[in-house]
Amino acid sequence: MKMTATTVLILIGIGLTAGILSGLIGIGGGIIIVPMLLLIGLTQQQAQGTSLAVMLPPIAFLAVLNYHRAGQIEWKYAIIISALFIVGSYFGSKIAINLNPKILKKVFGVVLLLIAGEMLFSK
Repeated sequence: MKMTATTVLILIGIGLTAGILSGLIGIGGGIIIVPMLLLIGLTQQQAQGTSLAVMLPPIAFLAVLNYHRAGQIEWKYAIIISALFIVGSYFGSKIAINLNPKILKKVFGVVLLLIAGEMLFSK
């Protein structure tokens, strides 16, 4: 994809929006970054891969540091989930890379709808 000044401004907006919402309500990659990257022309696989790459530095340090300082992290839970997340993300990415982009995009949309439905209609 060609990197124009407009693209850089859009990417700055995506980063700020995802960062603020991630710190504020714990969302970012799948709900904000991936859809916005799709809107600027990346494929589903490119958007997902780029979103995962974005998550490495900020989540690994600054946001976690703030939550840790506030005593808001269950480290035993985080370690168990993290270990299995690594394994799951490896196999999930292998599957996603080999799926038809149209099918993957539909799966992504269904998952977002299910999450939205649960959030809207749960008590």
